[in-house]
Amino acid sequence: MAAGPRPGEFWRGGAQARPIGWAAVDAKDLRDLVRFDEDGPRHEELFESEHLWSEIVCLERNQALGTIEDRDSDALVLVVTGRVIVQVNRSRKRLGQWETTLVPAGSELTVTNATGDPAVVLLVAAPPPPKRAVSE
Repeated sequence: MAAGPRPGEFWRGGAQARPIGWAAVDAKDLRDLVRFDEDGPRHEELFESEHLWSEIVCLERNQALGTIEDRDSDALVLVVTGRVIVQVNRSRKRLGQWETTLVPAGSELTVTNATGDPAVVLLVAAPPPPKRAVSE
């Protein structure tokens, strides 16, 4: 019988992976990051590490994020609340709360609030994109 993982280890695809460290859990409440700005989208960093980047974007009505692009990072867009129109390259889709889409590396992304109500979107990218000036 094959041995399973020992405490502090995990298995992926039948092969042993590196041990999991017991680092402190860095937890955040997304509600603490929800703030709106009538002058444009509000960006609040969620987490950033060597391997992953994430932020919350708060959109008032008639506000849009983008066009943004990163040739090296895949991204995920998750609608936390509200309804938005997500455009990836030339394809558009209306997304509501809890809906998500993948943005492949090298794609152009635009996110637009689709209603008169505020919208909150979670963006996650890996690997982290280079630092950029926000100019939406």
